[in-house]
Amino acid sequence: MKFRPCIDLHEGKVKQIVGGSLNDSGARENYVSSYNADHYANIYKNAGLTGGHVIALGQGNKDQIIKALQTYPMGLQVGGGVNAENAEWYLNQGASHVIVTSYIFSDGKFNLENLIKISNITTKDRLVIDLSCRKKDDHYYVVTDRWQKFTTFEINKENLAFLADYCDEFLIHAVDVEGLRSGIDSELLNLMSQWVTIPCTYAGGIHSLEDIQTIKTIGQDKIDFTIGSAMDLFGGDLKFQDIVSL
Repeated sequence: MKFRPCIDLHEGKVKQIVGGSLNDSGARENYVSSYNADHYANIYKNAGLTGGHVIALGQGNKDQIIKALQTYPMGLQVGGGVNAENAEWYLNQGASHVIVTSYIFSDGKFNLENLIKISNITTKDRLVIDLSCRKKDDHYYVVTDRWQKFTTFEINKENLAFLADYCDEFLIHAVDVEGLRSGIDSELLNLMSQWVTIPCTYAGGIHSLEDIQTIKTIGQDKIDFTIGSAMDLFGGDLKFQDIVSL
């Protein structure tokens, strides 16, 4: 298990928002930084952290993405609006991987043709699939459209094994606790620890060192984690240096 840092972008600024709150009018914001993305990329680079992700929500984030990638080439993954047309561009700018979600999950369905297309462009070794998960009728499903729309794609052992043939890693967002700093989704974490066969990063609800220890225990030391709003770099109480030192 290791810590994966993040840089979340919205409207050209580094922000932390409440998961599921994004709409045409904006989003509920936990934190808006006065620093650009390269500031955080430099912190992560100096700390020797790898496999972090830059997630761009909406438009107006390209300049910030470029700042981050130029500061820490091959040290960060990029997601948010990634598709077969722009994936190679992000990789050429210095992203170690691209993260794809809505391009392969759209109109409430899984699009295998698009997954094959983008995987052929990036190769399996440089593609991450973001599985943003919400629970419905005692099962977890992928959600899209700003985490508001359920797809028919269920999170289960068979589906994860299928997707693993096309990508290098999974990024798992526990949407119902994302950005709330109220604790992790232990049930989802437990399922992922049983089912995943490739590197996997959990995001959502972490607000204490105890939560991190729970991820280590439930995740059997094989599920990585990322922290946003709860970390002091983004206005939270958890100290970055304490997390890095774990």
